[in-house]
Amino acid sequence: MIGTIVNVASVLGGSTVGVLFKGKFPEKVQNTVIHGISLAVILIGMQMAFSIEKDPDILLVIFSLVIGAVVGELMQLEKRLNDFGESLKDKFGGEDDLFVQGFVQASLIYCVGAMAIMGSIQDGLNNDPSILFTKSLLDGITSIAFAASTGIGVAFSVIPILIYQGSITLAANWAAVYLTEDMIRIMTASGGLLITAIGLNMLGVSKIKTGNLLPALLVAVVLSAFVF
Repeated sequence: MIGTIVNVASVLGGSTVGVLFKGKFPEKVQNTVIHGISLAVILIGMQMAFSIEKDPDILLVIFSLVIGAVVGELMQLEKRLNDFGESLKDKFGGEDDLFVQGFVQASLIYCVGAMAIMGSIQDGLNNDPSILFTKSLLDGITSIAFAASTGIGVAFSVIPILIYQGSITLAANWAAVYLTEDMIRIMTASGGLLITAIGLNMLGVSKIKTGNLLPALLVAVVLSAFVF
């Protein structure tokens, strides 16, 4: 849970800074910092991906991604996530209500994404909050920009962050008892490639639909159960 707690603190801190120092943080500075963090995201993803150590590992990761991509595309997970976000925005994020608009937009950006899911799983399974720590930096910087334009409503997005990421972390921690080291290793490697893709997307290098690749994590567990 430490990763989620740090994430909550970063959003609160960023929101406070944004409200107090409106207009004093140039957009180009924020963009450059985010680019630097994007590179760190890629590094974390690659480190996770290189956790594979046995001959069948690479094949299992490949099959997990391929099967997961097919399942994700058929289920249109990325589109469903985006549509869900847009529906909430249309329902609660009216242009005349900056408080609600800031709350809804920030909540969606911080919660709806593969990084929040993968980071929470990694924190719960391996007690490794590094992904959520990196996400915290990103969310903190984003909070400054959001709060500067929409106000303190951004700070209240910590409520869905705590509930959403905290629930995933606790569920992953509970599931860890039933997962073997081989299952966790393959799932970690597969998830690492998703994190790498997120970093590339953040840099604008690619437009990989990481949401549609999320089923690869479950597929990795199932395939590992049959092979090992």
